[in-house]
Amino acid sequence: MEDPSSDKVTVNNPADLSIIVGYFIMVIGVGIWSMFRTKRGTVGGYFLAGRSMTWWPVGASLFASNIGSGHFVGLAGTGAASGIAVGGFEWNALFIVLLLGWLFVPVYLTAGVITMPQYLKKRFGGSRISLYLSVISLFLYIFTKISVDMFSGAVFIQQALGWNIYVAVITLLLITALYTVTGGLAALMYTDTFQTFVIIAGAFVLTGFSFAEVGGYSALLAKYSSAIPSNFSSMDPRRYNISPDCYTPRQDAFSLLRDPTTGDLPWPGVVFGIAIVGGWYWCTDQVIVQRCLAARSLTHVKAGCIMCGYLKLLPMFLMVFPGMISRVLYPDEVGCVVPEVCKRVCGTEVGCSNIAYPKLVVSVMPNGLRGLMLAVMLAALMSSLASIFNSSSTLFTMDIWTRIRPQATERELIIVGRVWVLCIVAISICWIPVVQAAQSGQLFDYIQSVSSYLAPPIASVFLLAVFVKRVNEMGAFWGLIGGLLMGLCRMLPEFWFGTGSCIFPSNCPFLVCGIHYLHFGIILFFCTSALVLLVSYCTKPIDDRHLYRLVFSLRHSKEERKDLDWEQEEKGRRTRREAVEKMRENDNSVAVAEEEEKSGICGLVGRLCGGGSQAQEQETPEAPEELPDISEDPVWKYTVDANALIMMAVAVFMWGYYA
Repeated sequence: MEDPSSDKVTVNNPADLSIIVGYFIMVIGVGIWSMFRTKRGTVGGYFLAGRSMTWWPVGASLFASNIGSGHFVGLAGTGAASGIAVGGFEWNALFIVLLLGWLFVPVYLTAGVITMPQYLKKRFGGSRISLYLSVISLFLYIFTKISVDMFSGAVFIQQALGWNIYVAVITLLLITALYTVTGGLAALMYTDTFQTFVIIAGAFVLTGFSFAEVGGYSALLAKYSSAIPSNFSSMDPRRYNISPDCYTPRQDAFSLLRDPTTGDLPWPGVVFGIAIVGGWYWCTDQVIVQRCLAARSLTHVKAGCIMCGYLKLLPMFLMVFPGMISRVLYPDEVGCVVPEVCKRVCGTEVGCSNIAYPKLVVSVMPNGLRGLMLAVMLAALMSSLASIFNSSSTLFTMDIWTRIRPQATERELIIVGRVWVLCIVAISICWIPVVQAAQSGQLFDYIQSVSSYLAPPIASVFLLAVFVKRVNEMGAFWGLIGGLLMGLCRMLPEFWFGTGSCIFPSNCPFLVCGIHYLHFGIILFFCTSALVLLVSYCTKPIDDRHLYRLVFSLRHSKEERKDLDWEQEEKGRRTRREAVEKMRENDNSVAVAEEEEKSGICGLVGRLCGGGSQAQEQETPEAPEELPDISEDPVWKYTVDANALIMMAVAVFMWGYYA
């Protein structure tokens, strides 16, 4: 058999290269344009885009923050390996995103919060829950989102440019960090919106080319079941044997709902397990909720959620089907099964389904378009990395830094946020070798399984916090700790023994690893909820005056709320005020010298880092807090409600058709 890597098409023709360079110049241009347009000198401006977004950037930005190159590589790879069931992860979101807009965001808006841990702090008081959440969110960001996105971007660049992984990833990270650090969230939302459209257009073109190549949908149905590699005999019979199950496509490849015991994605897990992990991701995750909080009004949030839902119908057709086509067209590479051959094709013995999408881009697209598609993929990678950098710096500054230094001024917070982004970049670069080694056969399964072990307790606590007044701090805290311990009892042994592959099964005991990860997520969710309710009902309830506008049933109340964390807030305000006073005294003496120095280079640097003039910051007294407005114009309210019902009908039809 010829060496499959010898016929690698690398992108080296001028058409492709000029398109890639031009695209990046344009993206950075948009970032700089929005930097001078929006107010970034305040915390609300840098982190929430001044709460001025209309519905379509919100919807597009929700979709773009969610779809990274991890989706292209992961969904297409799992599609190539086992068929369309993985599309259920995407289509489940159609329902969850409506919960976000209709039930969760109204409460977050009336609570008047910027981050999710901040909400829990107001809802329960105390600081241990919000600290737990900040730390675990940062942990999840670095190890499931950033590392996965970087690995999948690297797979792409390796297939297309033949670059070294590290060079490619470091270049990308530097460009991304550059526009996150200079532009704040507004720059992100404009570039996000722009990239979403380019990503979808590029993916449509590729889908068209690949269906044409394979001979249409009916040809895919016919040919997929016979997409078998030409070489499937063991090269080392003493070490392993290859059974036909390992290289023959699944019989149920074209059904979404599979057997609850033998299916690779069993239907109870697909219907309920994914909904729980999705509830955590869509309704309580900083990256997503931050996009909604930046919207102009609640109606804009809802319309944005509907738009995002419709966009979520696309990945099945733009990623999963092309992944399956890739296996039909390149069974020896994408469907390889002999470990030695796989090692040669893509550098890992477990299997090469992850290269399905990049392989298709590099082989099927014509010159010029191939460059555009690569630029788009890198842009998708940058967009999702940038949104994670932005959100994790928000989390770190607002929830962890203000604990260490309650007297921090606005300017200090913004600078700390930027330095933190640079720290994350460094950690992520160090984590690349781990991701390279830990590419278990299917990237998407890795993301979902880690989420299924850590996220259900968080989803449970948020759901109960928003809808059950009786839940208190003790209940929520012990629920989170109990859930975390249960999740780790499953996650650590699984990583210790390895997930194994078809040829080399894992020797993790059945009692620990035998339950499918989606089923485990369901069990974990209900155990946590039971624990939270049990402890809450055995301890003292929280008085209503602390809960006005913090739970769903009291979201419209007009009474004054006495925040449980008001003492902490007050202490922070006092220390900040003292710091400003002190600064003002010092400033009066050095004002003249400062003024002369500030012109020229220093002024430019200040402009880049969003530190507006300091005088402006000191003069504004703290305004009394006004009640957030979640009233809606009846006409528009019914319009978005009707649209939501139509979208649910579409979703039910799609599920039924492919089930």
